Amino acid sequence: MSGNKIGVIVDSFRVGVREGLRRARTIGADGVQIYAVDGEMDPAGLSAAARAELSAYIASLGLEISALCGDLGGHGFQDGAANAAKIEKSKRILDLALDLGTNIVTTHIGIVPDDRDGAVYEAMQRACRELGAYATSLGGYFAIETGPERAAHLRAFLDTLGGRGVSVNFDPANMVMVTGDDPVQGVYTLKEYIVHTHAKDGVRLREVDPREIYGALGYEPMSHEKIAEEAAAGDSFRELPLGEGAVDFPAYFAALRDIGYEGYLTVEREVGDDPEADIAKAVAFLKAHGVG
Repeated sequence: MSGNKIGVIVDSFRVGVREGLRRARTIGADGVQIYAVDGEMDPAGLSAAARAELSAYIASLGLEISALCGDLGGHGFQDGAANAAKIEKSKRILDLALDLGTNIVTTHIGIVPDDRDGAVYEAMQRACRELGAYATSLGGYFAIETGPERAAHLRAFLDTLGGRGVSVNFDPANMVMVTGDDPVQGVYTLKEYIVHTHAKDGVRLREVDPREIYGALGYEPMSHEKIAEEAAAGDSFRELPLGEGAVDFPAYFAALRDIGYEGYLTVEREVGDDPEADIAKAVAFLKAHGVG
């Protein structure tokens, strides 16, 4: 997989953006993904000069940005009444991404419901069509992270949007841990839409309703902190260091090669007492398998 690059999520180091960038360089990553919703990376707080300075600093470290994370939490875009503000915020995150040298913003849109005629499906579809059109007009992508639903169901939803402005951030561990879906087959199912991937591993401990993990409109959402607690020590699934879970990485890498994917494999580590060590091991694992 020599055509691919290795990324790491800066926030996984839990040390702030600037220090996280320095550590990403130290462990040998090619690029980084950064959360850009609030705090020091909130688009509303970054002037043109601040964006140019940050972009230059990242380049000075020999890094590039693989994607920004624009996950706004809650129920994604399931609530039509809340979507106008979320769509506007998402657009501003994509603007920031382009200013920083990437055209990809990853996000969760909420669980795609089975009922195609229901209000929730319609609200999500309308929001994603608007976001997709905006992204396409700028040569960018909003990339939905896999996991809340099976790949075939997500593919069916994407096919209704009329373009690729809304695409896929493929996370094999989420599929294994939550829906029990096969990531290898998922690559082939979603091949036209994959623009970014996460390198993460895990194991499913029991069958679970995805709403228990991701929440849904009318169903209490689980906070990011609660999801992390479940991933670390829950009874539904566990996130594990790369190569120690149920993801068949040799087959997964082969599938990515087969579809001609040449983008980033970005390490995400949301749990663990020593995330930097786990991230360094993950980078070494990827390089040992011919990535980078």
